[in-house]
This record gives sequence, C-alpha cells and structure tokens, in this order.
Amino acid sequence: MALGTLKAIHTLIWFSVESCVVYLLWSGVAGRSDRRAAVAAAVVAGESLVFLANGASCPLTELAVPLGGGKAPVTNIYLPKWLAHNLPAIHVPLIVAAVLLHARNRRGRAS
Repeated sequence: MALGTLKAIHTLIWFSVESCVVYLLWSGVAGRSDRRAAVAAAVVAGESLVFLANGASCPLTELAVPLGGGKAPVTNIYLPKWLAHNLPAIHVPLIVAAVLLHARNRRGRAS
C-alpha cells in the first residue's frame, strides 16, 4: 500500500468519526438522544478505545512509518499539521460536552 492511499483511508476514517462527534453535539443540543446518537456514540467510543488501547497513538501510524510517513503522531492524515497534532486535545472536551448534553437529555426524560 502506498503512503498516499493510507493517508486517504485514514482521512476518511477521521472524517467519519468527526461527523459522529458533530452529530452527537448537535443532537445533544437539540435534545435528541435517540438511536442515531447511540450509533454515533458507539463509533466515537470504539475509535477512542482503539486509540487508548494503542497507547494514545493511532494504530495506522505504525503502518505509515515503513511507508515513509515519519514517526510523529497522526502524520498519516490529510489535515493541517497543527490540527492533526492537536486532535486529542480538541476531541476530549468535545466528547465530554457530548456526554454531558446527552446525560442532561436522559435525565430530562426520566423526570
């Protein structure tokens, strides 16, 4: 596999996960804690678990190194370097916000 192909695949995976994060935030604000939100949450949780199980490093980085992708985290993605480098720091507050919004929605239904 060529590095460009790996970067394209990784970028598509990233975009899919980010779409789920955006949906979780939107649906949380809109008060829609439904099945779609549950599926989006499962995708985000799965990606987060894979990331954490790999020592807070994307497992695709290991595939990129022999292809010339370098050893820096998330170098194998088509994003600006500053954004790619800061993805974990950006994601954590967004995921926490989504969890809090949906927890609020579920508490509101239980009342």
